[in-house]
Amino acid sequence: MKGIILKALSSFYYVEKDGEIYECKARGNFRKSGISPLVGDIVEFRITENGKGVVNSILPRKNFLVRPNVANIDKLFIVSSFSTPAPNAFIIDKITAIAEYKAIEPIIVFNKCDMGDFSYWQNIYKNAGFKTFTVSAETKEGINSLLSELKNSVSAFTGNSGVGKSSILNCILENRNIATGEVSEKLGRGRHTTRHIEAYRLKNGGIVVDTPGFSSLEYTSRDYEFKENLAHFFRDFKDYIYTCKFSTCSHTKESGCGVLQAVEDGKIEVTRHNSYVELFSEMKDLKPWEADNYKKK
Repeated sequence: MKGIILKALSSFYYVEKDGEIYECKARGNFRKSGISPLVGDIVEFRITENGKGVVNSILPRKNFLVRPNVANIDKLFIVSSFSTPAPNAFIIDKITAIAEYKAIEPIIVFNKCDMGDFSYWQNIYKNAGFKTFTVSAETKEGINSLLSELKNSVSAFTGNSGVGKSSILNCILENRNIATGEVSEKLGRGRHTTRHIEAYRLKNGGIVVDTPGFSSLEYTSRDYEFKENLAHFFRDFKDYIYTCKFSTCSHTKESGCGVLQAVEDGKIEVTRHNSYVELFSEMKDLKPWEADNYKKK
């Protein structure tokens, strides 16, 4: 049988098939191969005599993340709040770039709209080509629109602690009570409250993954492929990266750069380009043989 892993806890995997949940163990050959089943994996499993299950194989993944350990994510909702903490352009832009690299659609969510106006931030990301939502977990404003976006897809939420990820999840998940944490006034961030990765099935066919302390995608400045293609993961650059005077243009300071001209003309947001330059600077000296994923031929 085929099903999807909705929860991984210790060495047990909870696989959903036709609305039924089966508690499964994984075959020993997974340990030998170095591959472990993840929440979001589509797996083949069999039922044993005691009604439990055994995961026999993992079907090919669309993508997977190391931290958090999840697979086959279609959409990543990047949550910011009006204040405590306020939106951080670099964090949002870094996560959108990594999501694009992982073939995940990034969607921007501004929570706590009952506290103020998000139009400045909305304009930045709408102009950059992203879907954006303004919601309030407190008043439920915008939650129905967000729920519609979750339909028939596997989604996860990320953002700094304290932005209200768990509160939003409590709004969209019926008959669930995901713990929320208070925001530390000293640090401007919340205390992590979720302790294990678990996915929840929605009535509209969507699946939402709740993750422990998921404030940012795992990012390494030692990924050569990510470095070499960074400009391609800024979707608002795509119409300009091939208009540069030099084919080796880094799009940071060169004369005749199409991206820089687009920034000057107001076609690319200054904050977006600033984030690109900061990410590029972190990786600019990385050589292929220094990359973590370098393979000797």
